[in-house]
Amino acid sequence: MTCELMPVADARARILADLQAMPAEPAVLTEAHGRVLAEDVAARTTQPPLAVSAMDGYAVRAADVASVPVALNVVGAVPAGGQHEGTIGPGEAVRIFTGAPLPDGADTIVIQEDTERDGDTVTVNEGAAEGRYVRKAGLDFAEGDVLLRAGTTLSARDIGLAAAMDHPWLKVSRRPRVALLATGDEIFLPGERRGPTGIVSSNTFALEGLVRAAGGEPVTLGIAPDDRAAISAMAEGARDMDMLVTTGGASVGEHDLVRDALGDIGLELDFWQIAMRPGKPLMFGRLGDVPMLGFPGNPVSSTVCGVLFLAPALAQMLGTGQTEPVRETAVLGVDLKENDRREDYLRSELAREGDRLVATPFSLQDSSNFARLTRADCLVIRPPQAPAAKSGDPVEFIRLGDGSIRI
Repeated sequence: MTCELMPVADARARILADLQAMPAEPAVLTEAHGRVLAEDVAARTTQPPLAVSAMDGYAVRAADVASVPVALNVVGAVPAGGQHEGTIGPGEAVRIFTGAPLPDGADTIVIQEDTERDGDTVTVNEGAAEGRYVRKAGLDFAEGDVLLRAGTTLSARDIGLAAAMDHPWLKVSRRPRVALLATGDEIFLPGERRGPTGIVSSNTFALEGLVRAAGGEPVTLGIAPDDRAAISAMAEGARDMDMLVTTGGASVGEHDLVRDALGDIGLELDFWQIAMRPGKPLMFGRLGDVPMLGFPGNPVSSTVCGVLFLAPALAQMLGTGQTEPVRETAVLGVDLKENDRREDYLRSELAREGDRLVATPFSLQDSSNFARLTRADCLVIRPPQAPAAKSGDPVEFIRLGDGSIRI
């Protein structure tokens, strides 16, 4: 255990190294959207299972329509799902519809727009080379092809593909159950009666959304008062969870009791305090078998810590491989002063100007100001000891609400 300020990247690496993968469980396709595949998925069938027509028209032999116009004898018709009995011979054609299997003897399709029908005779006005408008067997995939990989977060397209591969259910990683515990005498639930110094709780609500977006299952334990015994008792509710996240009580004040209260029931603290802003008082440890993250009480700090540490932790547990926030590059929209020893994550607006992205940090970055976080498009990253920067200088950022983790 150390109380020195730890770099953000080192803290995230320590957290990820301590986490276990979730066990697999079956999920029917109708319940699998957004879940994470626990194993590779191979096709159980060939698609299409045999050569089929890609258009409505006539199945013919290419040799018979090499010179047009030519009249052919219509010897049958085959709809999708049907099958023509017999083999097409010279001078013969079969009426065919999209998705219908190609009759034996035929090797091409003449589309109906290039023909004229008169009773049992069809006149072909435009020829078709061998294989024209024919979808060969296995054009999409063949039995045994591995088309979905473990670690994939299943999209609607993936679900459709799995169905086409003849899988009624899939093995997915169980959603990590994340216990959320807020602390503080001053904290009240939305709608509750409170005194003039009361503060409406927002941290657990924001973190619930982040946990769901990251593929987890949030379990809110409630709000613990600033009482060591009460915090210990309420934290016991996390014993059967996959992770415990506390908010508040993680700093160094007389009422910041989380570390000692959880220590009373067996918390083994790995590290405490990170060289970042907002979010310096973050802590990480284990309460028995349950990994524990302690976030600051300020709502912005708590949510930013969720983006930088909780979402990657859940990705590690689910096996998605997305354990590092994606960094992109823009240019600054304002001048910035030199930075101190902490890595800054500045709430910023992002705009496209011509062929470049411009990131403009808000002038006010107070960690209690949640309204600006909802307006922010991204977090601009300022490394420790970064020199002063001018408008137009390159800068790295992490998107907020990019469709993967929406906060």
